[in-house]
Amino acid sequence: MIEDQVRDPQAPKGRPTPKRSEAQSQRRKAVTAPTDRKAATRQARDTRRTEMAKQRQALAGGDERYLPVRDKGPVRKFTRDYVDSRFRVAEFFLPVAVLILVMSIIGSLQSLSLLLWLVVIVAIVVDSFITSFRLRQQLRKRLPDKSHKGAVAYGLMRTLQMRRLRLPKPQVRRGDEL
Repeated sequence: MIEDQVRDPQAPKGRPTPKRSEAQSQRRKAVTAPTDRKAATRQARDTRRTEMAKQRQALAGGDERYLPVRDKGPVRKFTRDYVDSRFRVAEFFLPVAVLILVMSIIGSLQSLSLLLWLVVIVAIVVDSFITSFRLRQQLRKRLPDKSHKGAVAYGLMRTLQMRRLRLPKPQVRRGDEL
């Protein structure tokens, strides 16, 4: 070792431990807590707003650092990409439901609307079973060392949302290979 880099055995951090009075004065300077309750509430609200704004931007852009805990991690990212890479029956549920409700108001189409309800629900259930089976298979294949707990439910809930309204925003196009 070079003589300049020899460390003092009494200061293993590379610098001496500060005196208590110095450490306390540094802590007091760092914390700028307001003295009155209204100011403290205002400061907490402003801090919460900036954090929520960061989370909203992350949800819109897919920035992994600021995503909420439920959306973080490689398993959740793969699940989102898997769901977003194909058409799913469940994502069309809301528009079809509105159409069926309009049909049920018209007297001559009421029986057809009931049949359509049944068809849509069965199609969503079948598509959900297929999606969950294939998603589990892909997760075991691609991420065997990670915990998959809750990933399939997360993916199925994502299929129920229309693609344009999903958060975090889809990062893959339909038809892309994963």
